[in-house]
Amino acid sequence: MSDRAIVTLGLLGVAGLGWLYVVRLGREMADMAMAMPHMTPWGPTDFLLTFLMWAVMMVAMMVPSASPMVLTFATINRKRLADETPLIRTGLFVAGYLVVWAGYSLLAALGQWALHAAALISPALAVTPWVGGLLLVAAGLYQFTPLKDVCLSRCQSPFGFILTEWREGAAGALVMGLRHGAFCVGCCWVLMGLLFVAGVMNLLWVAAIAAFVLVEKVIPAGRVVSRLAGALLIVWGVWLLTRVV
Repeated sequence: MSDRAIVTLGLLGVAGLGWLYVVRLGREMADMAMAMPHMTPWGPTDFLLTFLMWAVMMVAMMVPSASPMVLTFATINRKRLADETPLIRTGLFVAGYLVVWAGYSLLAALGQWALHAAALISPALAVTPWVGGLLLVAAGLYQFTPLKDVCLSRCQSPFGFILTEWREGAAGALVMGLRHGAFCVGCCWVLMGLLFVAGVMNLLWVAAIAAFVLVEKVIPAGRVVSRLAGALLIVWGVWLLTRVV
C-alpha cells in the first residue's frame, strides 16, 4: 500500500472516529438538555469533559479540510526521503496541527465556562439571542479582514505553504504542522465560535460549519465565498439583534 493511501485511510479514520463521537455526544446532550432545564455550577471534571468535547469536535471538523495539505506534505516527503520513513514525519505534521487546535479547544472551553457562569448559555449549549447576534456580526466582519485573507490563502495553497514554510527533519515537520495549524486557526477561529449560536452540539449546525470551512479552503473561489458568507452573517446578526432590542 502506498504512503498516500495509508495517510488517506488514517485521516479518514481519525475524522470518522471524531464524527462518531460528536454524533453520539450530540444525541446524549440533547436528551440531557430536556431532562435538566436548569444547569448547575461547573467543577473541574465538567471543564475537563468540555475541553475533550471541543478537542474531538475540532478534529472531526478540521481534519477533512486539512487533508489536501497533509497529503501534499506526505507526497513531497516521500520524494525527498526515498527509502527513509516519511510516514513518521507526516504523523508529526498532523500532530503539530492538532496541538494548535487543542489549544483553541482549551480557550473555547474556558469561554463556555464563562458563558455558563454568567447564565448566558442554555442547557442545549446555545447562547442568548443578543450574544448570538454579536457573534454573527463579529464573524461576518472578520471575513473581510486582511488577517482572514492571509490565513485563508495559506490554507488554500498546499504547495505555496510547503515552499515557503519547509523545514528539514522530524522537528521541522512538527513545526510545519504547528504553523499550518496556526494559520488554520487564524482562518476559522471566529467561525468555530458560531457553534455557540445554534448550540455547540447541534449536529446540523456543526456539519454546516464544517462543510463551509471545507468549501472555503478547497474551491478556487474561496475568497468570494468567504465574503458572501460574511455579508450574510452580518445581516443575520443585525436582524437577530433588532429582535431583542
